[in-house]
Amino acid sequence: MIRKAQLKVGGSLVLALTLVLALAPVAGAGSLTIAAASDLQFAMREIVAGFRDAHPDDSVEVIYGSSGKFSAQIANGAPFDMFFSADISYPRALEQQGLTSGPAQPYAVGRIVLWSLKPELGRLSLRELPTAAIRKFAIANPDHAPYGKRALEALEYANVWMAMAPKLVRGENIAQAAQFIDSGAADAGIVALSLVLAPGMQGRGAWTLIPDAWHAPLEQGYVITRRATGNPLAAAFAAWIDSAAAQAVMRRYGFVLPGEEAE
Repeated sequence: MIRKAQLKVGGSLVLALTLVLALAPVAGAGSLTIAAASDLQFAMREIVAGFRDAHPDDSVEVIYGSSGKFSAQIANGAPFDMFFSADISYPRALEQQGLTSGPAQPYAVGRIVLWSLKPELGRLSLRELPTAAIRKFAIANPDHAPYGKRALEALEYANVWMAMAPKLVRGENIAQAAQFIDSGAADAGIVALSLVLAPGMQGRGAWTLIPDAWHAPLEQGYVITRRATGNPLAAAFAAWIDSAAAQAVMRRYGFVLPGEEAE
């Protein structure tokens, strides 16, 4: 029938059909909106790039921020399909509220470092901070950022929290805390290992790994939200996170995978 109509009306119908096909969505294309903790911004970009290679017709958008704020937003109806938190307690709380399509899944354990563009500061022990030439010291906000909570715990363990508190500048998330240091707004600070290992950050200043025993574990987890129940793209991305390719990226950025020991 279409062929006959083309013969009757000529090029006008061909043009119309061409426009309809060009404007129509690709059959089977899906979409995925992910809320991810800021410590993941470099690792996740590589992971998503690999996923897109296998799903070229699908849309994947990632928004980065603090885990505590994302958790509150999802509880209030924010349209996220997946939530990758720097603290698994947040997705577990959403699960308990019936706001997920399944249980929270651990994907990594994060680590923290003392970092400064001034190598002599970046190589210090936390116990040496009060006597060092530091005017401003950056951490993420402990009220809603898991990396900020662990920074606070480490400073308390080293018995320097009270001495450093007047010098603190708090980032909304760990990426902003790192930006304070990178811009010179802070002389040093405690940030995610995954950020100082990023391509644009390697070789800038110096950093010292903070012992895991000095703070509670940064067990990180993700969840598929109730909104994405039945979304095949969310299920596919969850499977991709467990793939050898994605896990290799996570290791390269300093994350410890579930069941593995820190080096």
